[in-house]
Amino acid sequence: MLPVVFISHGAPSFALDPGSAGPALTRFGSTLPKPAAVVVLSPHWQSQGLYLSSSSAPETIHDFSGFPSALYQLQYPVAGAPDIAAQLQQHLQQQGFSAGLNPNRGLDHGAWVPLRYLFPQADVPVIQLSLPVRWSSRQLYQLGQALADFAPDQILFVGSGSLTHNLYEFRAYADEPAAAYAAEFSDWIANRLSQNQALQVVDALELAPHAKRAHPTDEHFLPLSFVLGIAGQYSIVQPLVREIRHSMLSMDAYAFERAGQEG
Repeated sequence: MLPVVFISHGAPSFALDPGSAGPALTRFGSTLPKPAAVVVLSPHWQSQGLYLSSSSAPETIHDFSGFPSALYQLQYPVAGAPDIAAQLQQHLQQQGFSAGLNPNRGLDHGAWVPLRYLFPQADVPVIQLSLPVRWSSRQLYQLGQALADFAPDQILFVGSGSLTHNLYEFRAYADEPAAAYAAEFSDWIANRLSQNQALQVVDALELAPHAKRAHPTDEHFLPLSFVLGIAGQYSIVQPLVREIRHSMLSMDAYAFERAGQEG
């Protein structure tokens, strides 16, 4: 079975400034069997209801402003997978989730920026999953559970968010020391993940120290709940990188091997 992955995609400038996270994702991607497709949930496609992108050639969306011009020149010319998207739609409907297909949706920076590092050759088709507005952390966990048995040896599921995400405190300089609250929140998550306490992590915005400061809004945390639903009682959690940039933006990423996967 392929692992399930949570990635902190950071600021859009991550595409030009890889730090420690970019090389770590590339190293990890090089160890994986080539998936039939990547299915990625990003907080930057929010929708009324649940949707799957079904374009055969999704465009690279530059959904940000005020960054260096070089960032707007970057492309991630990957194929889509409309047939697999239709199969996913049917599977979700069988699991009690209503899901639509969007043939016009491209890939926002929460999807293409980290995938440029994970699969730099752009040779794995990508489907993006939308984040329904007002869905709770528990609902995203249940959505993940509904997808846990969908082609686990063929589909790489990725939750792309940010382990801490307080842009009110954003720092423009990557060399500033990590804010204590961001480190404490990230450490709390790491500790619970190492003990396979998935539901505590799903409820972290109510339980973890400094949760409201780490996440004034919840959309960048929810992809982790989604991933944990798919991973289930995972056998191994592998920290791919642990790094805080711009003082408050955690770039932590994790891979989860599902029970029975090793060997």
